[in-house]
Amino acid sequence: MIKILDYASAKPEEILARAPAGALPLIEAVVAEIISAVRKGGDAAVFEYTRKFDGAAVSSLTVSEAEIAEALDKTDSDLTRLLLESAENIRRFHEKGKPEAFETGDADGVILGRRVLSLETVGVYVPGGTAAYPSSVLMTVIPAKVAGVSRIMIATPPGKDGKIAPAILAAANIAGVSDIFKMGGAQAVAAMAYGTQTVPKADKIVGPGNAYVAAAKRMVFGVTDIDMIAGPSEILIIADNTADPRFVAADMLSQAEHDVLSSAVLICESFKFATAVKNEIKERTARLPRAEIAEKSINNNGKIIIVPSIKDAIEAANKIAPEHLELCTADPFDLLPSVKNAGCVFLGGCTPEALGDYWAGPSHVLPTMGTARFSSPLSVDDFIKKSNYIYYSEDALRRVKDDVSAFAAAEGLHGHAESLAVRFEEGGDR
Repeated sequence: MIKILDYASAKPEEILARAPAGALPLIEAVVAEIISAVRKGGDAAVFEYTRKFDGAAVSSLTVSEAEIAEALDKTDSDLTRLLLESAENIRRFHEKGKPEAFETGDADGVILGRRVLSLETVGVYVPGGTAAYPSSVLMTVIPAKVAGVSRIMIATPPGKDGKIAPAILAAANIAGVSDIFKMGGAQAVAAMAYGTQTVPKADKIVGPGNAYVAAAKRMVFGVTDIDMIAGPSEILIIADNTADPRFVAADMLSQAEHDVLSSAVLICESFKFATAVKNEIKERTARLPRAEIAEKSINNNGKIIIVPSIKDAIEAANKIAPEHLELCTADPFDLLPSVKNAGCVFLGGCTPEALGDYWAGPSHVLPTMGTARFSSPLSVDDFIKKSNYIYYSEDALRRVKDDVSAFAAAEGLHGHAESLAVRFEEGGDR
């Protein structure tokens, strides 16, 4: 059952503990072999790995227009409505986050500026095969679309019948995807990073995946950009004695059911509240269709930390730097300024984490494994680049040339200094 720890006496490693990373060297060795094979064999290698890992003998990597039309016909109308409304919420939020270019100058012949340019080709990895996650399509593709990316492709593993789940194709159609490829795992990442006969080379690859996908993204970084290395899902809840133990337990289980490596953590002020939540978790776990997964996650990675005060709870949360942080307290907005490290903060008892997964608008692709200390949620910023520009008139350059030349000479780079001096030599053409 879930562990209960006292913050004052627990060791730091107990507070910060997460699920083990697993046999990473073994995974990396397998992934390195796959990447090498795809670089050499292109489509043929992807076909082979699709047969081997997904059990699907596909005749084409590309999803056809006919397959998309068939999927749209099969998609439940209620689900289509939900996808459309969710997409609009996501689009509206990210429109607010578009960075702006700027230009500054003076009357003395100096103009400085910054351009904001969208990436040209982006690859989105969408988990699939045994389960369909249309929310991941919306949460990754729409920010790229808002940023102005001209070509957005998704890669998702097919089922054994060689088909992609209709819900995935419906979401891709709504989000505005350019190309959909039937491929998953490390082979999909390699194909998008290096390009094949069918798959274009991506400027950036984003989206969640398993340990093999994560390892592949890490290995191709530098050839292409990536968003982040995502670990298992995690939630941390800070609750005071005004919180409802039922809500807290349900929210913890909402993440525990993802995966046996997921982590659900509660920080509260009293043993009485901790016990109430513990009992609720036990009762509610048995009701879940994914009870076995949730139970293993709670038993292995879950914990309740009892703190002397909510101030201590915030201190602990900032050390843990969770993917999802719920503030189930009487005055959550009073605490928000003190939160320094969290992927997304959910304020109040009526804001369950599931809102962020499907509906509210901010992307659910968030930093995990403590990386919220230095990284950010997926956003429009992930799909743009910035380029600066500088203009000096002849008179403006004349005013600073001696200072710039002296700076260059101080670093021993006399060619730099010469590039300024030559522009003012007698007899030169300007």
